[in-house]
Amino acid sequence: MRINHNPLAVVRNLGILAHVDAGKTTVTERILFATGTTHKRGEVHDGTTVTDFDPQERDRGITIFAAAVSCAWDGHRINLIDTPGHVDFADEVERALRVLDGAVAVFDAVAGVEPQSESVWRQADRHGVPRIAFVNKMDRAGADLDAAVASIRERLHPAPLVVQVPIGAEDTFTGVVDLVRLRALLWSDGDTREEAPVPDGLRDEVLARRRALEEAVAELHPGALEEFCATGKLGERTLSSALRDLTRDGDGVVVLCGSAYRNRGVEPLLDAVVAYLPSPLDVPPVQGTDDGEEQERPADPAAPSAALAFKVHATPTGRLTYLRIYSGTIEKGDTLWDASARRTERIGRILRVQADRHAPLDRAVAGDIVAVVGLKSARAGSTLCAPDAPLVLEPPGVPEPVVSVAVESRRTGDTDRLASGLARLTEEDPSLVVRTDPETGQTVLSGMGELHLEVAVEKLRRELGADVNIGRPRVSYRETVGRGVTGLVFRHVKQDGGAGQFAHVVLDVEPYDGGFAFRSAVVGGRVPQEYVRAVEAGCRDALAEGPLGGHPVTGLRVTLTDGATHVKDSSDTAFRTAGRLGLREALRACAMVLLEPVVEVTVTVPEDAVGGVLGDLAARRGRVSGSVTRASAAVVTATVPLAELFGYATRLRSRTQGRGTFTARPTGYASAPVATPVR
Repeated sequence: MRINHNPLAVVRNLGILAHVDAGKTTVTERILFATGTTHKRGEVHDGTTVTDFDPQERDRGITIFAAAVSCAWDGHRINLIDTPGHVDFADEVERALRVLDGAVAVFDAVAGVEPQSESVWRQADRHGVPRIAFVNKMDRAGADLDAAVASIRERLHPAPLVVQVPIGAEDTFTGVVDLVRLRALLWSDGDTREEAPVPDGLRDEVLARRRALEEAVAELHPGALEEFCATGKLGERTLSSALRDLTRDGDGVVVLCGSAYRNRGVEPLLDAVVAYLPSPLDVPPVQGTDDGEEQERPADPAAPSAALAFKVHATPTGRLTYLRIYSGTIEKGDTLWDASARRTERIGRILRVQADRHAPLDRAVAGDIVAVVGLKSARAGSTLCAPDAPLVLEPPGVPEPVVSVAVESRRTGDTDRLASGLARLTEEDPSLVVRTDPETGQTVLSGMGELHLEVAVEKLRRELGADVNIGRPRVSYRETVGRGVTGLVFRHVKQDGGAGQFAHVVLDVEPYDGGFAFRSAVVGGRVPQEYVRAVEAGCRDALAEGPLGGHPVTGLRVTLTDGATHVKDSSDTAFRTAGRLGLREALRACAMVLLEPVVEVTVTVPEDAVGGVLGDLAARRGRVSGSVTRASAAVVTATVPLAELFGYATRLRSRTQGRGTFTARPTGYASAPVATPVR
């Protein structure tokens, strides 16, 4: 076993990822209980969990805001973030994954991989976050570890490496057999774990599965293959080391199982987190830029400090900014440089976070996830670094909002309160956007879904005391080119005393799958290169409003084929104006298509309600793509325009007597029917 005396070697920064209702928060609660951080198990249905501390989370029974907690296990410190599972709060997951070194993906033993499980898995893929899988709810009727693992292999495409065999099934699930150590772990009703030999009735199955695990690992790991070829088997130390390497390289995913609600399987999960997931020392140095030059900072407390703010939370006692410290050391009272806002910030206090409770610290070092008090302007995505060693880290990506509502204060005197409340909302949640409609003068709040906006508005009312009226939700449409034009000539000539403006451009516009592209086919220098760039900038300006309804334009390629200049009157400004006005005229001549956001909906209903659900989806312009039966329930998958889903939750409950549920995830844009209102 490798011994590393660096204190960062015993730190694990991980997130809990899953589909809504797979049991993320319960897993987190049991981890806190098993590590002695809490002395009473919190329950989601009772509203007594540590991480779901917001009143709305307790009322709705779901995780809305990513919550950080810290605990200790086997001499290691685990900084853990419980993330939301609902698609409307995917931005919270994105910002958490940006600062984590590893993750535990939780799956329902009955449902296997569900739509949002797949979405968060792809998010983790993009960030290169190593994962282990925990198949939860093994005590449920219909629980099937092999079926869940098969869905992981088929839908997520990793190499699942199952290291446990369940003892018992459904309500007789009492423990697991550890295939690495070949020992049984049993839990009694008193939550005490007992270690025992492999039960005789399972011995043949356990040996066969251990052999299959060894073969799978040997196929993926060169060192393990060498030992397997030499001896025909793998020793415990080699197997454990190979599993650690495969997990950290992303070549395999260790799979464990259990029942978090019954407190069975949590300790082996913690052991796996310590054994297989990386420490801050095991991940590559963080990459950043300084004046355009690529730089990297190692996870070294003695290096110049660099930290990324990934969450801002305004509390009654002050503004908390959550930081992942990548290098260096920060102490209370330090002055740091906000490289994003280009100003200095002073650290007032440093806090170790336990959800809504905090413990003061004098200092925090590389690898830590902490909250600080005293920062005035740092936002989610801001880089804080040593003033004499500036660095800008890549911020988390912010998704484009797809649903909007108009908001207004009910009382004239509340206008200022509403404005400050909206500013605080967007500061805490970058995926919320506030703008003023230029035609109506209304204040418009945009977000990632109907529930996202409901939560934001409720927060305005509860915490900020703003009494507001809300308009009907509206989706964000786009416009694209169905049939283009060629050879459109546009001349911009302006003469009003002094130097004039002259620009002559000829544009081709055609459909394009990649968003927007611009190219120049001008020959003979008829339009100098600096003016070509100005034409491109003008074309990009024109994309803000399309001719159908003033919606953003996408899916087109513009080619500058010819043009002309004037010796005195041509300029960057003239050609930028010609590009903007010329493309607007070209778009009016094109056959334009209205696009609307569409989502993939997964509806789970009793079998006797399938007919009504299919009819309702068809009435909502839904296209059914699949239907399967799982444990006496039907799971229907369909693609539905987002605009048709407003109020669907209430409709589904009434059609199924409260027994139906659904989830939705964005899949992009599709052509909208001509009759769809655009304003």
